[in-house]
Amino acid sequence: MPVLKQNPTLTDLQEYIKQMKIERGFSTEDKVYECFLLTEELGELCKAVRKTEAGGKMDPNSKVGEVAEELADVLMFTLSIANQHNINLEQALREKEAINAKRTWQEVV
Repeated sequence: MPVLKQNPTLTDLQEYIKQMKIERGFSTEDKVYECFLLTEELGELCKAVRKTEAGGKMDPNSKVGEVAEELADVLMFTLSIANQHNINLEQALREKEAINAKRTWQEVV
């Protein structure tokens, strides 16, 4: 059974997700299905956030998760998709931030 390190790096988290999926018998190859699951979790995250906002309306019988749980699900599927594409997400983040740092940002009016 995989063990999640204390204070893991992003690379550690990716490896944990890879091993966890194998251990639990989850698909490690179906990239499209994994994207569907990520989209589903993003919807659940948005619903959980909406639940925390004052003035919103929601069916009291609707099952809504907690923001932290839904964020964890989104992270797990994101890491899994990165694994399926052999992407080191930490490296990808650093490379993307190097590009973003050279951009200028302004408010759209």
